[in-house]
Amino acid sequence: MTEPTPVPDHAGGGANTVAARSSSAPVSARDHDGAANGNRPKLPGALALATVESAWGTNGQRSGDEVEAGIVALWQAFGERPTQELRDRLVLHYAPLVKYVAGRVGTGLPSHVEISDLIQSGIFGLVDAIEKFEPERGLKFETYAMQRIRGAILDDLRAQDWVPRSVRSRARDVERALERLEAKLQRTATDAELADELELSLDELRELFAQLQMTSVVALDDLIGAGHAQASLAETLPDDRAEDPVAALVDRDSRRQLAEAVERLSERDRVVVTLYYFENLTLAEIGRVLGVTESRVCQLHTRAVLRLRTKLTEPG
Repeated sequence: MTEPTPVPDHAGGGANTVAARSSSAPVSARDHDGAANGNRPKLPGALALATVESAWGTNGQRSGDEVEAGIVALWQAFGERPTQELRDRLVLHYAPLVKYVAGRVGTGLPSHVEISDLIQSGIFGLVDAIEKFEPERGLKFETYAMQRIRGAILDDLRAQDWVPRSVRSRARDVERALERLEAKLQRTATDAELADELELSLDELRELFAQLQMTSVVALDDLIGAGHAQASLAETLPDDRAEDPVAALVDRDSRRQLAEAVERLSERDRVVVTLYYFENLTLAEIGRVLGVTESRVCQLHTRAVLRLRTKLTEPG
């Protein structure tokens, strides 16, 4: 089916067109043929549906006039007998309107709002518009439907918003006041100046700021960066429980240097360091193992630590 151009002033299928073509030539020809052949005349709804089938065709090659005649007959049939099949055909024909309105509404919305979600909400508005449209009022259907589609999308967005509408309205008032003050002062406005502009006290302004904090929410799947370096915000948040690869590399290298320095100590110094730091023995216990006094072990430990420090600080 040829899709209509989603602009109200230029799209066909309105109420005026329906009224003008409700008794078009194809219908009269079918009535005349039926009477001439002696067949029982068709009901108006069935006759309009037959006109739809004729205008729609089966080969997919239809001119603009044929499509126009088909949609006029479809509206006539739906008005006389609003079946599910006819409603579905109207929905398919006017579906591009939903995509057009969703694209317009989606402009300026946060990036985490999917256009497909807006289209889904708009489809319900289109169905509602088809069921409630009254051609006799003389309005174009596209004009009426676009308002219903936009309303359905906005209603769904408001239903998903966790922030009350009054708070959103106050947030817009604060933004406009800041823009006016900064344009007039050519600098950042202070809280006192903003409070005067909003005709609030400083305490009331701070309370308002506390209410507006809930509107400052960022989606973690928002993309940051540009080009191939794009990443979501969630990927840039640090994980305090994760192991730092740089710190792990430095620690491993330090352990290697310390092990090499311990290997270069004398045997007795190496035994003191090993028993004290790796076996967790006290100086007195090490003295009993080596057969020396505790003070001697303390001297050996001090000497070993000094030698290790020297070896670790040596260049190269």
